[in-house]
Amino acid sequence: MMSLSAMPRMCAAVVVALSLLMTLAAQDRLAVELTRYQQETDPVRKARALAKLGGDQIALARMQLKDGEDVAALHTLEQYRDEVQQTAAGLKATGVDAEKKPAGFKELQISLREIIGRIDELILTLPMDKRPFFHEVRSDLAKTQNDLFDALFPRRPDQNSRKTNP
Repeated sequence: MMSLSAMPRMCAAVVVALSLLMTLAAQDRLAVELTRYQQETDPVRKARALAKLGGDQIALARMQLKDGEDVAALHTLEQYRDEVQQTAAGLKATGVDAEKKPAGFKELQISLREIIGRIDELILTLPMDKRPFFHEVRSDLAKTQNDLFDALFPRRPDQNSRKTNP
């Protein structure tokens, strides 16, 4: 029979083992989703897949930072940024009017808005000397998000400057 003094150690070991298994399962799921994204050829489905994948990649970067792997976390975010830029370019290359057919554009833009908020939170946890590298990735993502927003909601000069008849 187990003594009462050994119970806390046993519980701690079980918790550590379960968290390790959950981490490995999440990384495996990320690898599967990333492979699915990379093999997708349709720009709209690719954008939707990336919208689902973004949260997992940010979670991985956060975990890497917790483990002291700053360079790996930055690389993960840079990889995500590159995927976003390629996917946005693929959507634009279709020639589809995003205002009339927002599929893919909308999902990616909304996902980016949420991801940028999570990256902002992540940046605040970093030492000041490391923030500029991560902020550069965040700025690139914000630019792409703004481009997608502009494609979805183009500015029309005739609507902004309506003349009133006296």
